[in-house]
Amino acid sequence: MRDAGWEVGRNLRVEYRWSVGDTARLLRDAKELVALNPDAILAGVGATTPPLLQATRVVPIVFAQGVDPVGNQYVDSLSRPGGNITGFVQLNYGLAGKWLELLKEVAPQVTHVAMLREPGAAAIGQWAVMQEVARSMNVEVKPIEVREAGDIERAVSAFAQSPNSGMVTAVSAGALNHKDLIIKLATQYRLPVVYSYRVFVTSGGLMSYATDIIGQYKRVAGYVDRILKGEKPAELPVQDPNKYELVINLKSAKAIGLTVPPSLLSRTDEIIE
Repeated sequence: MRDAGWEVGRNLRVEYRWSVGDTARLLRDAKELVALNPDAILAGVGATTPPLLQATRVVPIVFAQGVDPVGNQYVDSLSRPGGNITGFVQLNYGLAGKWLELLKEVAPQVTHVAMLREPGAAAIGQWAVMQEVARSMNVEVKPIEVREAGDIERAVSAFAQSPNSGMVTAVSAGALNHKDLIIKLATQYRLPVVYSYRVFVTSGGLMSYATDIIGQYKRVAGYVDRILKGEKPAELPVQDPNKYELVINLKSAKAIGLTVPPSLLSRTDEIIE
């Protein structure tokens, strides 16, 4: 925003709200922000978008990590959003197939794969793609619902008893909320996991293939700048990610007894040792 000529205290005021996964608080925060009559609102993770749309159909909204904005009825179409909202998609559903391919590449012995997901349209889309790819790879897949910590622990513990098991995490706020537990369970049961967020790997997980979130927010800033200068969200097309990053944690690989193939390491954007 500074590069575009905006500076806090001079011509820009920023109000923050952080709801830490609390749905009631999220709804309250959305109403509070709308009541401030801002010129634009930035919606961060996907779960922040519906409450904001409930609170206003007038104030411009830019979402930074949208998932299936047409299917979720945030916009009329990707090219012509209509209404007061536009933004950037965090993933296309085809990414779920890529996670499974990477899991088989780093751990060829895996024949049973669980997807950690939370209920909703986005989970259904990711799951459908993974099922399709799994059939062509002769891999058995099953969903594990991400709800309460105790439920996750019981489900992963039971799944880990199957030989040659591994996991992937779907893009979801629930997975992020239970990040540390999921990483702990993966290490405890020596499960190879491909994560949908880089932060899992920097926190001790094995590997991730995910949108370049920092780059995504830089693109978001460009849309906010254009809206502040008079353009309408309805006329700004929703955009797909333009960069994905593969990140591997070699220390985590060693902890679960994996040797990462050189062919995979050569394609890695970031290696954590």
